[in-house]
Amino acid sequence: MCTALDYQTADHYFGRNLDLEYSYNETITVTPRNYPFTFRKSEEMTSHYAIIGVAFVVDNYPLYYDAVNEKGLGIAGLNFPGNADYKPEVPGKKNITPFELIPYILGQCSSVSEAKSILANINIIALPFSDTLPLSPLHWMIADRSSAIVVESVREGLKVYENPVHVMTNNPTFDMQMFSLNNCMSLSSNPPTNSFSPHLTLETYSRGMGAIGLPGDLSSNSRFIKAAFTRLNSVSGTSESESISQFFQILGSVAQQRGLVHLGQDKYEYTIYTSCCNTDKGIFYYTTYENSQISAVDMHKEDLDSDMLVSYPMIKGQQIKMQN
Repeated sequence: MCTALDYQTADHYFGRNLDLEYSYNETITVTPRNYPFTFRKSEEMTSHYAIIGVAFVVDNYPLYYDAVNEKGLGIAGLNFPGNADYKPEVPGKKNITPFELIPYILGQCSSVSEAKSILANINIIALPFSDTLPLSPLHWMIADRSSAIVVESVREGLKVYENPVHVMTNNPTFDMQMFSLNNCMSLSSNPPTNSFSPHLTLETYSRGMGAIGLPGDLSSNSRFIKAAFTRLNSVSGTSESESISQFFQILGSVAQQRGLVHLGQDKYEYTIYTSCCNTDKGIFYYTTYENSQISAVDMHKEDLDSDMLVSYPMIKGQQIKMQN
């Protein structure tokens, strides 16, 4: 499945792990301000904020997995099977397909607050991109440097949750994931104290025992708890190098290794890529499963007033720096 989060030091960072059993040969894609975004049931957006992120580009249309705009707003779409429920068209609403939501929000919103205002009139409709690209069951995390929300289109309607942990995974619904943290309130980064019994002399025999009970499996709720604990207790310097290194370490704590999540036959889910965008500077960093060296694309080195997409293939082969 997947994990998304945002993180702040001197600058603000947003990114995710994409966990799947296959790749669509997605690229780092910059959408300049004058690229014409067409929407199936809404008016065309011919002028908008510039966007950078990971996309599967089909017929010159960027199907974004996660992206950030030039104003510092980020969105990631994560798998939400069994819970995502898309609707028929509703007159008077902005009827937006799931694959259009990221560009629709990032194209015109500079903050989470503005996104919430737009979402109040959005209806996410059951309309696939094409016959060969069916609907994906998704929910979304949206974040800026001051707040984060989770957006879920479920049977009861469109739900927008405040996200105080700044982490999102997959199932169950976000409110249930937040409730599950009640079972973890005793976890700590500090050494434990003996509350088992005053009649026993119990000792800490290892560092890290305050976090005994922290989930280590790869289920979505366990990843949510572990990523939230890791992020909320994270300590980092404020330089760019220290900040992005810490961001990748946090997501690395819930990365999936090929072979551990067997999907039948010869299919295994694994972390295809990890992204980390400096939303203040518009620099998009990433690693891939077989390339642990951090690569980067700077959106501001492109012509952001253009009307043409710019795409960079992900570097997937291992990059090793020999020292002798």
